[in-house]
Amino acid sequence: MSDLDRRQRGHGSAYGRYRQTRKYGTGMIILFWIILMGLMVVIFGDALERQVNPNRRPETSQSFSESRVALKKNRLGHFVASGRINDHAVDYIVDTGATSVVVPWTLAENLSLELGVPILAETANGVIRVYETRLGTVRLGNISVPNVRANINPHMQGDKVLLGMSFLGQLELVLKEGELTLIQQNQ
Repeated sequence: MSDLDRRQRGHGSAYGRYRQTRKYGTGMIILFWIILMGLMVVIFGDALERQVNPNRRPETSQSFSESRVALKKNRLGHFVASGRINDHAVDYIVDTGATSVVVPWTLAENLSLELGVPILAETANGVIRVYETRLGTVRLGNISVPNVRANINPHMQGDKVLLGMSFLGQLELVLKEGELTLIQQNQ
């Protein structure tokens, strides 16, 4: 191979080393932007989740006589919180207008809930058929209520549980300055 051929192919010349360095530099810039975009997805995804559910770890306090859980409103003005049903993680929407706890059909299947008697329930969208069931334990923060009456709703979209009065009615509710405090008397 002649010197002219080597120079044209870039072997050993300054131009060849420049092309190789430029190739690595372009690759590093692309890698930097991919990592930056990934970090932004993680950071902003977490920020959006906090706006939807600001109570992933609700603020709790406990004394000898009572357990308290304080909930903040989300950006839409709803009280959304993470908790547990029968030791499975779930997200709740506090709904004082719901007579009982309401579990979407797909989540009920994942929780292996037993279908009880079908009943008619009046909802904002009209009368629908739901199925009665019992939840072994409903937990929110340090508040735990056993044997809670619930309904399984086959028409309900999503995976959030409506936390209705079959649970909330066993607690004292205090709404003050946009914060909802749930209080359970310890026995």
